Amino acid sequence: MRYHLTPAECLKPTTQERADAGEGDDGGTVNNSHPKELVPLGFADRPWLELPLLAILLITYPMARAGNTAVILVSRLDARLHSPMYVFLTNLSFLDPCYTTSIVPQMLFNLGSTKKTISYVGCAAQLYFFHITGGTECLLLAIMSFDRYLAICKPLHYTLIMNPRIRILLASTVWLTGIMYAVPEATATLQLPLCGLHTLDHLLCEIPVLIKAACGEKAANELTLSVVCIFMLAVPLGSILASYACIGHAVFKIKSSEGRKKAFGTCSSHLIVVFFFYGPAISMYLQPPSSISRDQPKFMALFYGVVTPALNPFIYTLRNKDVKGALGNLVRGIFASK
Repeated sequence: MRYHLTPAECLKPTTQERADAGEGDDGGTVNNSHPKELVPLGFADRPWLELPLLAILLITYPMARAGNTAVILVSRLDARLHSPMYVFLTNLSFLDPCYTTSIVPQMLFNLGSTKKTISYVGCAAQLYFFHITGGTECLLLAIMSFDRYLAICKPLHYTLIMNPRIRILLASTVWLTGIMYAVPEATATLQLPLCGLHTLDHLLCEIPVLIKAACGEKAANELTLSVVCIFMLAVPLGSILASYACIGHAVFKIKSSEGRKKAFGTCSSHLIVVFFFYGPAISMYLQPPSSISRDQPKFMALFYGVVTPALNPFIYTLRNKDVKGALGNLVRGIFASK
């Protein structure tokens, strides 16, 4: 079964497809919660976009994996980067490739093929994995801002508060909370029956898009998603902004211009990452799925699921002297050994 050019052509059912979808001769639809395959249409109405997107993904995906792997290596190998900030940065650099890997391989397959399908099991796995890693990153960015708050505003108590035990506890809590958010929400979404030919006007399986494509009563799912996302997006973002308000107040009290510059340099990298991640995510999740415009989920998913993880390691390395120095030492060590 091939899907070409326009959504109208993609959505036009044959007799066999109507039967597979559970649609009767009277035009009524029999809901089927577990189809064998789903059809992420992507940019079927704009086929000229597929080749550029394929090229972009083939560049950004390896770049994201290589960049984040490099950050993990220098953070582990260089003793100067064993502070709490770099422990959390290592978690972020591990999280980002997991995030992109949950969606990019399937996107590459669909963009490079005329048959745009994903198995229902594959869609469910993608749904869980994508939202676990996404929810965890929301919380991890908040923890990283709290770490910067302690380092700048409470320097005398920093090492006492951010001891190894607390670091492990915070990192574990972030991952566990991400799982506790994603699993129930994704499971509830998968219980909704899908309509017609089980097509998704999207590039991947994402909770708001699946809710929008579902049949029947889904107001409860929309409300639950909004409430959960307030705690997973709005509350962490509020804590980040509060932390940086305190940091800004403390930095302006520093008499040394060099000290202020160093503090701003350390915090600016994290703020840029927060802006790139939270901006698209909030526009996608903190509004009812039924009100989301048709192309918004596609471009937002590409941005926070692909572009941001690829940029994160470069944002941190290009604006951080310690990381740049450690990376330079690692590269020189590799060439010296050869």
